[in-house]
Amino acid sequence: MSATAQLPGPSPHGALRSRRAGLTAMSVGALGIVFGDIGTSPLYAFRETFDHNDIVVDRANVLGVCSLALWSLLLIVTLNYVMVVLRADNRGEGGIMAMTTLVLGSTATHGRRMRILLLLGLFGLALLYGDGAITPAISVLSATEGLKIVAPSLSDWVVPIAVGILVALFAVQRRGTESVGRLFGPVMLVWFSTLALLGLGQVLSNPGVLAAANPAFAIDYVASNGAKGLLSLGSIFLVVTGGEALYADLGHFGRRPIQLAWLAAALPALVLNYFGQGALLLDDPAAISSPFFLMGPDWARWPLVLLATVATVIASQALITGVFSLTVQAMQLDYLPRLTVRHTSADHAGQVYLPLANFVLMVACIGLVLTFGSSSNLAAAYGLAVTSTMFVTTILLYFLARAAWGWSITKTLALCVPIGLLELGFLTANLFKIPDGGWFPLAVGAIIMLAITTWRTGRAAVAGRLAGASVPIDEFIAGIPSDVARVPGTAVFMYQGDGGTPPALITTTRHHRSVSEQVLLVSVITTGAPYVEGPERRTVRDLGQGFHRVVVEHGYMEDVDVPRQLDGLSIGDVTVDSSTLTYVLGRESVVPSPIHTMALWRERLFALMLRSAAPASRFFRLPPDQVVEVGSQVEI
Repeated sequence: MSATAQLPGPSPHGALRSRRAGLTAMSVGALGIVFGDIGTSPLYAFRETFDHNDIVVDRANVLGVCSLALWSLLLIVTLNYVMVVLRADNRGEGGIMAMTTLVLGSTATHGRRMRILLLLGLFGLALLYGDGAITPAISVLSATEGLKIVAPSLSDWVVPIAVGILVALFAVQRRGTESVGRLFGPVMLVWFSTLALLGLGQVLSNPGVLAAANPAFAIDYVASNGAKGLLSLGSIFLVVTGGEALYADLGHFGRRPIQLAWLAAALPALVLNYFGQGALLLDDPAAISSPFFLMGPDWARWPLVLLATVATVIASQALITGVFSLTVQAMQLDYLPRLTVRHTSADHAGQVYLPLANFVLMVACIGLVLTFGSSSNLAAAYGLAVTSTMFVTTILLYFLARAAWGWSITKTLALCVPIGLLELGFLTANLFKIPDGGWFPLAVGAIIMLAITTWRTGRAAVAGRLAGASVPIDEFIAGIPSDVARVPGTAVFMYQGDGGTPPALITTTRHHRSVSEQVLLVSVITTGAPYVEGPERRTVRDLGQGFHRVVVEHGYMEDVDVPRQLDGLSIGDVTVDSSTLTYVLGRESVVPSPIHTMALWRERLFALMLRSAAPASRFFRLPPDQVVEVGSQVEI
């Protein structure tokens, strides 16, 4: 027997318990971040369905609305998003831009179809900005309106309190969500447990509501109520608003924790609560004034208002953070000008704060609260952006399933046609909300689309002008005059072109009659992948006479840090020390040309966007004391 004792290895049962504990923790976290929006829909969905559309609160209609809520959650959220759409991950990342990138990368899309699908994806992205403004406003308003139930004397304070909560919410964004985020999951677990308990108590008192599981009640509801029934679909759709966040937050938690959180907690709690509200209305139709708060006993009204307020703040936080992330992705892909981005966590690059976006969102949310005055009025503006985005996602899913997943046309149509028709029905009903407030998300989407298309067209025009006046780098190097001095040091010229000479290099050589001994022409390329890892992200090509072209690739979810990427890079026999580099940036200002690339007003808009963009030095994270800018004018 050996004298050396052998330590036992890790137990397979212990490893299994550890994995399960990790999955459980991630799933609880997903409850807070992913399901905050859809989890607060019970506050207003049923009330708006009946009150806003003048639907009679009787047994047939109550069972019909419960049935529609159940099957909408099962078909749109569970089947489409949880089971299928979550598979469409772009290296772990989700969201409509991730799906658009996957579709455009497939072999089945080309030419005109590719442009149409790209515009669809960008339109879905633009609509989400409207959703990002409406969600905090309607969520916080619907929670504070609980004061009308527990303390009617405070009714006049509902709007001021909602505005105060929103101001505080946006004021703390600069501190980041990491510390607050630790509370999201447990608080939302309490929230969903409360939803389930409230609903279960009412269902047990009136189990007849369970008959709504039969989809025939949903069909009868729409048929018997005629035009009112069709229009009420726009309000019933509120039960699934926030379902699109399942896909958008895929990169934060992964597929399995989101699926587990939905199937084990969120879905049962929501179904129980909606059926509980239905059971309450069967017993007391007058409770439609506030069915959620009236489900609980009198002593629980104040705790319910406080818990609902906290839950809506969490739901709002998730949407605000989502807008920040979408904006950063759009900037990385050059769909929007660079904005100031501040990172709020040293450990998580995705936790960012955009001062301008935060201010605009705050003004929009407060303006919505003051303009509409109640969640009932604001509900008319809600839903159109979400259902439009869901419908666009289903269209993109069809092309992705056919081209990338190899699905047969029969299998693809079997999924996409029923889901698409259901979403189209909801979308059609929501279109009738346009005069009552549905115009707001459309207006926001139109403004964002105008900004995106103007920026892309203007950037292409500037690049074309610069390329037309560019000199191939090989010709430039070979033609450097003999009287141009080579000064000690290494200069870095940031340039987007490939094969040409940066205008800033031409300008400095012509006017200063000198060139650094080492010149790095650095191009930063954003790939279609969210992350790029390993040494392959940097490539170096020796151009001769001390000139090197360096290409740095990064994912659209990553930060751009040029000094960090260049530090330690081997250039011939030299190892780069980023602290000794001089970064030379070109700064173009545009002026109208006799031949206009765009309408004159759009050229002026592009010029304004270009001037308002954050400096390239900040975007590339360059040390200010090592940056030299060279200006030039470009006609477009």
